Amino acid sequence: MQFSPGNNSSKVHHNNNGRIWGDRVSRFDRYVLSQYLLFFGFFALILVAVFWVNRAVVLFDRLIGDGQSAVVFLEFTALALPNLIRMVLPVAAFASAVWVTNRLQSESELTVLRATGTSPWQMARPALAFGLVTAVMMSALTHFLLPSSINQLALRESEVSRNVTAKLLTEGNFLHPAKGVTFYIRQIDTDGTLNDVFLSDRRDPNQSITYTGTRAFLVRDEGKTHLIMVNGMAQRLETASQRLSTTNFSDFSYDISSLANKSSAGGRNIRAISSKELLLERNQISQTEGYSMGALAEEFHLRFARALICVAVALIGFSALMLGSYSRFGVWRQALLAFLLLILVEGLRGVVSEPVLKNPELWPLIYLPALTGLAIALGFLHLAARPPAPRRRATGDRVTYSPDNQEAGS
Repeated sequence: MQFSPGNNSSKVHHNNNGRIWGDRVSRFDRYVLSQYLLFFGFFALILVAVFWVNRAVVLFDRLIGDGQSAVVFLEFTALALPNLIRMVLPVAAFASAVWVTNRLQSESELTVLRATGTSPWQMARPALAFGLVTAVMMSALTHFLLPSSINQLALRESEVSRNVTAKLLTEGNFLHPAKGVTFYIRQIDTDGTLNDVFLSDRRDPNQSITYTGTRAFLVRDEGKTHLIMVNGMAQRLETASQRLSTTNFSDFSYDISSLANKSSAGGRNIRAISSKELLLERNQISQTEGYSMGALAEEFHLRFARALICVAVALIGFSALMLGSYSRFGVWRQALLAFLLLILVEGLRGVVSEPVLKNPELWPLIYLPALTGLAIALGFLHLAARPPAPRRRATGDRVTYSPDNQEAGS
């Protein structure tokens, strides 16, 4: 048996170089992944804030106008956040992938990695890991947080709607508990007596009725709520003939249960149904809730497809910017291409839904946008991994090969 110290030393040196290179690559992957997550949080916060402001204005006007407190407004806003995050999460992932990859390109970090022999497939590992992280977030949202928040939101809306005291007993303000109904109380005594009550009911297009009373009381009887008005007058206006008739009364009962419970009717929101129910009890849900089998199949598979969309858009944002070489004009062309592809993938989601709604057996179409995005990203990485062909340039009696600057005599 012969021992060659030179060969063994060469192997050890080679293994050490490989280990050092692997450590450097892993550190770079962790660094890039941290940058992806950092800017993902930033873009998600900005987008959620924009959508939240638009919805909060409407929600604030509706709740505060109905006599609810600021605490109820904040509770409703918090319950609506999971749905907002679900909508902006893929866009935030795409924006983060494009932004970080552009930074790495502009600071020549990716160029250095390419010069050391790192392929685009290896450089795509942080983007893939980032896409998987966002996919896990989306799965947690669509399967657990979103159904729970929508169920709780529906429950709170029903409770607030039934809470006549909080809704109608607000003195000095004209309230609109339902469309075509206006309610006003001048003063509320400590014992609950309502003074100088005004109630206008215009829900019937053929006539409008206005009730006024010097005093009124709220009485609950067998699940119904009645407004008892004392010493008042009722004015009835016929819309067609414009005929006005008045009636004086000593006491009058007006059922306001329909105003209190107007939002409690109807079945569950399809997004409030848990994924377990959609998988095991689809036929029963279709019969009790009134949803078609196509709608239930679309909702169930869409929850998984949204997670794949996050992986696809992250890889598209990275791979599109890997096309082409460094330019002092930046990578705006690649960024524009990535944005157009994002629109294409999102547009496909609307196209494939219609056939599934009509025929639930076509549920694999739900995954087509995500698979298309992944195929595009893999194609871009394949193109980026291919070395550019040398450009042949004739100069006199010589032929110059670029970029290696090797010359061959003719």
